[in-house]
Parts: sequence; structure tokens; C-alpha cells
Amino acid sequence: MHLNRAVRIMSTFAMGAVNAALNGLAARQRIAAQNMANADTPGYIAGRVNFEDSLRSAMDTGNLADVAITSATSDEPVNLNGNNVSVDQENLTLIETGLKFQLMTEAMNNQFRILKASIRRDS
Repeated sequence: MHLNRAVRIMSTFAMGAVNAALNGLAARQRIAAQNMANADTPGYIAGRVNFEDSLRSAMDTGNLADVAITSATSDEPVNLNGNNVSVDQENLTLIETGLKFQLMTEAMNNQFRILKASIRRDS
């Protein structure tokens, strides 16, 4: 009985961490798509999203409420029209973010399976 409670607590923390990662990845996907949409807009400066450092720190302290998703402008050099969007870089970001999102979705599904198995053992 105590083991199942521990499994539930651990699953809850893991689910929270995965949820925070999914939120960060979704924000990164939105910003990358926005960057792509503005690839030819004169003066447009690409955005970047960071959440990994904050997530890592929050996991270390055990307080997932401290996870912050931050965005900033890219410091990449601008081209002649003042735009600094690299279509190649944004494509890579979109692909990488999509793969990480799939991985985190599968991690969440695994947590649900663990929780479901734990609940069945209690019944």
C-alpha cells in the first residue's frame, strides 16, 4: 500500500514536469511558426523561447510552480532588410521541437499507464 502511494506521488511529480515541458515546447513551436511566417517581413527580429533551465531548476528544488517560460529576441545578425530569421534554422527548430513534443507525450502516456497499474493493484 505504501509503495503504491509512493508511485502515485512520483507519477504526479513526473506528470507535472512533463506537462511543464509540453507547455514550453508548445510555446517554442508557436514562436518558431511566427518566425517562419515573418521570414520576409522587413525589420522583423526572430523570437526564441527558453524553459529548460527553469524546468531543471524547478525539478531540483521539487517546486514545479517555479517553471517559467521566457521569450526573447534573437541576437543573430540581421540581413539587408533588417530581418534576422533563418528559414533553415527555424525549420530545424520546428522539427526538433516536434520530436521532443512526441517524446514528452509518450512520457506522459507512460505515467498514465504506471498510475493506472498502481490503482488496479489497490483495487
